[in-house]
Amino acid sequence: MAVAALHQHQNIYAVIDLGSNSFHMLIAKSVAGDLQTIGRVKRKVRLAAGLDNNNTLSIEAMQRGWECLYLFAERLQDIPAKNIRIVATATLRLAVNAKQFIDKAQKILSHKLEVISGELEAKTIYKGVAHTSAFCGRQLVVDIGGASTEVIIGDAFEPLNYKSLNMGCVTYLEKYFKDGKLTLDNFDLATAAAHQMIAPIKDIYINVGWKSASGASGTVQAIQEIMLAQGLDENLTLNKLNSIKKQAVLYKTIEQLALPGLVEDRRLVFVSGLSILIALFESLEIDTMGLAGGALREGVLYSMVKELQNHDIRKRTIDSFIERYHVDQSQGQRVSDLAVSFAQQLESRWFDKTDDSIAMLNAASLLHEVGLLIEYKQYQKHTAYILKNTLMPGFNQTQQKLLVALVSEHRADIDSEQLSSLGVNKAHAEKLIRILRLSVILAMRRKNDVLPLIKLKSENNALYILFPKTWLDQHPLMRTELEQEVYYQKKVDWKLVINTI
Repeated sequence: MAVAALHQHQNIYAVIDLGSNSFHMLIAKSVAGDLQTIGRVKRKVRLAAGLDNNNTLSIEAMQRGWECLYLFAERLQDIPAKNIRIVATATLRLAVNAKQFIDKAQKILSHKLEVISGELEAKTIYKGVAHTSAFCGRQLVVDIGGASTEVIIGDAFEPLNYKSLNMGCVTYLEKYFKDGKLTLDNFDLATAAAHQMIAPIKDIYINVGWKSASGASGTVQAIQEIMLAQGLDENLTLNKLNSIKKQAVLYKTIEQLALPGLVEDRRLVFVSGLSILIALFESLEIDTMGLAGGALREGVLYSMVKELQNHDIRKRTIDSFIERYHVDQSQGQRVSDLAVSFAQQLESRWFDKTDDSIAMLNAASLLHEVGLLIEYKQYQKHTAYILKNTLMPGFNQTQQKLLVALVSEHRADIDSEQLSSLGVNKAHAEKLIRILRLSVILAMRRKNDVLPLIKLKSENNALYILFPKTWLDQHPLMRTELEQEVYYQKKVDWKLVINTI
């Protein structure tokens, strides 16, 4: 490739993950202080299915892997060698003839392949989660792979306890569901075996403890999609896992398994992954689990881009939006300052604690004008669309959904149906929206130091905004906008009262 052409791709990175179930290639571009995914390729290779009892990898499994790598090699030609990293995990750690596969793989890819240890895999998975997910204190991260399962406890960007266990959805499929039958006995055998694997770390992990748990694997994503198809929220619990197990058994065989929400390419290894996850919930006494935003590939990727390491992930995401969509940051900060002060005034009556509320108000305030780059008339809807359909590292699914609702409803008519879709978060979202709407109106002059001392009080569902006696008389446009806001809120049975002091 010509030097000039290579230079154009200096900010493009590629990671290839040779997993035991699937081979993945992730291609990303460094843009506006963040990483933008510009390509993903995934192929089900099921490399671990080629391991026999002596851990010899079959030629058939190797051939499936090599054929996949020929596809990947074509895309790597345009990316600088220093921006490419290829890692292999459990199956090639276990295979006694791994060198045979690796030698040919490196020739196909024209690049070095690194077989990483279980511990390094666990730490890298944690790094991927840390750089792409919302963090709040110590966290448990679980990644169920094809031949190994990584279990990590970390705080911020630092993994504290990390272990790779020799159990995975492909190897357990071969051991406990090889006949293809879905029976409670098969499930119980697989879960019991997983319990034995987890036993050596059980007490240590429970004693260290964690505040939240997330799953970085396809199994967790598949279960979440099934729950959403059944009208449930996205948080995994042991009761939900056992309910899905009972539903799966009704299909009798893996071939017939057709749970609503279960995608076809996950069907074969779904039940074995579910068995392992149930054992993890039971052994480690996990209450709830969400889906992580990244894993091994993202961990490898962020380790290559030094300037993106160990930053405030949520701030990095917000800053990237501001730069990419040319948002007026000063105006966003004015709205944020007002919204935060109002939330603090209402803390004792409206919020159990304001930390998360303030964080969400701040994010919504800074990003509410993203859609202005498209056009003004419906810019709040454009903002909501962009935020809904863009990966937002630092925000989990629930937070991103709440953020979309806040920016979508920050002006004009309020969509009650959108708020109803938030379920248990509806009441909380309504309070934040009411604060944000007032803050946007009061910052309409886009200037500093033009507002008097404004007080906000609440009484049940009623919100009272209090101004100095003559101020609104001196600002008739502001008065008109606030009176219009009273009307908007009244239409959805929210009571807003404008008073003077």
